[in-house]
Amino acid sequence: MELGLRAGDLVEVRSRTEILSTLDRDGRLEGLPFMPQMLEYCGRRFTVLASAHKTCDVVAGEGRRLVRCVHLDVRCDGQAYGGCQAACLIFWKEEWLKHVDDSVPLHGAGDGSEPQAEAGSADAEIVWRGTQTVDRESGEPLYMCQATRVPDFTQPLAWWDPRQYFADWRSGNVTLGRLMRGFLYQAYSRMTLARRGRLGRPGRWIYDGLQRRIGGIPYPIKPATLPPGVPDPTDTLDLQPGELVRVKDHDAILATLSGGTNRGLLFDKEMVPFCGHSFRVRARVDAFVDERTGRLRTLKTPAVTLEGVWCTSRYSNKKMFCPRAIPSWWREVWLERVENPSPSS
Repeated sequence: MELGLRAGDLVEVRSRTEILSTLDRDGRLEGLPFMPQMLEYCGRRFTVLASAHKTCDVVAGEGRRLVRCVHLDVRCDGQAYGGCQAACLIFWKEEWLKHVDDSVPLHGAGDGSEPQAEAGSADAEIVWRGTQTVDRESGEPLYMCQATRVPDFTQPLAWWDPRQYFADWRSGNVTLGRLMRGFLYQAYSRMTLARRGRLGRPGRWIYDGLQRRIGGIPYPIKPATLPPGVPDPTDTLDLQPGELVRVKDHDAILATLSGGTNRGLLFDKEMVPFCGHSFRVRARVDAFVDERTGRLRTLKTPAVTLEGVWCTSRYSNKKMFCPRAIPSWWREVWLERVENPSPSS
């Protein structure tokens, strides 16, 4: 079924009966798991957030191609996966959706008439059955969600394949201006960072100078400045959802990193655009499903996520313009609490 959905289209999630009829015995369609929490959205209407014609495999660090798939503004709550707090965007096959006339009122989450599916209900059995297995040696549960099965429902996508960028623009995922800015950055980055590049550090200085003139973002790839042998600094703010924080400047964060990480948590180049800006804390994160193994892991030092802050794939050369929008995880040492926010904050 080809709906040709674009970002901004209004859709309705099909009924349970219709969706369950598309699934195989493992609760999947063309390798894509239909997860238990998705049942609660049956019969509800949403605006397409982005076309998921491509995505990223974070384990392999490469782009992947999909067909007839979109993202709605709906994230996984992790309840079927041991309380995972990764809050991934959910993939929706077009077979599970239908177009809605723009004149019909939009229903938000929680307004549907169908009751939420429980673990023991008959119609939920097929999707719950596919959520986990057990490690034979340790007896530990191994979770199987959309994020852990990305290679199963996608195909390799070369970064240089121009068709993906045309699809990015045609689907409404990115504007033509953003495409051009991305291409310019990649060209400049390859000159400054390539093994045989001649510009190197002077090239980054030039880039930063130009960005200061136009109020842009500084060069996102710079070496950490924490002296060798010095323990990674920490800070305990005990931040809670709803609190207002300011992300420290890029240079201040570089001073907390060894090898690009702080106590094992990567400060990614995609986080640089948010430096110096203020945001509300979305959630605390201390547990997540490892996409490589399916095991539930815990953070030794908890992190937080921020409202409206996620990877925009503006600097990732092999995954440029990926619409997966994975939330960024922030150490508290990279943030500072805004004690007395102004009315405009």
